[in-house]
Formats: sequence, structure tokens, C-alpha cells
Amino acid sequence: MKLIVAMIQPHKLTDVKQALFDADIHKMTVTTAVGAGEQKGYQEAYRGTIHTINLLKKVRIEIGVNDEFVEPTIDAIVKGARTGKIGDGKI
Repeated sequence: MKLIVAMIQPHKLTDVKQALFDADIHKMTVTTAVGAGEQKGYQEAYRGTIHTINLLKKVRIEIGVNDEFVEPTIDAIVKGARTGKIGDGKI
């Protein structure tokens, strides 16, 4: 048995869930997370002061699968989460 942990963009959660359901994988744990990576954050102005936001919102998915489901699970997550831009996440 393997534990697969994926960090994805929040707006891709629906696509990842659908890809997992299509691959016949229905059990998962989903939590909200924040993190920093290659995106390096962004700056925003609030009441005249510039703030640097370097912890971005992410969604963490954890799935425990038997050995024969490892590759289909990873393929489904990649299929649902991939945008081709920095910040797609990690598995």
C-alpha cells in the first residue's frame, strides 16, 4: 500500500476529482494548505502599503492505494491538475 500526496491549485480540485472518479478511485482526503515554491508569490497594495504575499493557497490531496492503483492514481491527478504553467503542484 502506498500513500500518494499531491499539492494542486484550488481551482483544479474539481477536475482532479473527476479524473480520479473516472479512474475508479473514490476515496481521498482533501485539506487546504498554503505554501511557497517557484511562483515566489506576488505583491498587493492595501491602504497604501505594499504587502508581499509569498504563501499561496493550495489544496493537499492524500490517497492511500494498493500497489496496482499507484500509476492510475498518479496519471489521473496529473491529467486533472496539469495547466502547463508554474504552480501546477507536486505529487
